[in-house]
Amino acid sequence: MQSRFIRVFKRSFTFKPLYTANVTSTGGRSGKSVSSDGLLNIELSLPKALGGKEDKTNPEQLFAAGYSACFIGAMGVAAGQLKLKLDPKSTVNALVHIGSGEKGGFMLKTELRVHIPGLSKEDATKVVEQAHMICPYSVATRGALEVKLTVI
Repeated sequence: MQSRFIRVFKRSFTFKPLYTANVTSTGGRSGKSVSSDGLLNIELSLPKALGGKEDKTNPEQLFAAGYSACFIGAMGVAAGQLKLKLDPKSTVNALVHIGSGEKGGFMLKTELRVHIPGLSKEDATKVVEQAHMICPYSVATRGALEVKLTVI
């Protein structure tokens, strides 16, 4: 049997890995995900809106957690680049919506609601826009995922 290869779309920049997360999932949306170091060991279920029991977490919640945490880290870097101070009480509330696409299949849309105490709305907006340019989640999904940024 001949191996099948999935086309990998390469971007035109140099990449040097600093860390690699290694997670194996079984059973799909009603399965389990376990990291190679054992620190993540989580059962999954469908959200109630998709016919599940909503008794366990789901991939959209995990994506929202990862994106919001990563975005706060990027905000810290962005604030430093802009010579501004990021309050440690800053928050990012990530909403990840799943729905059906125009051409079939499913799509995700996200909204990041950002609160940065102590900065004017203008400065907070600058931090958020700069963070969106450097956040690994934003970079990875650019052009493939609609992301609405809201400064509150």
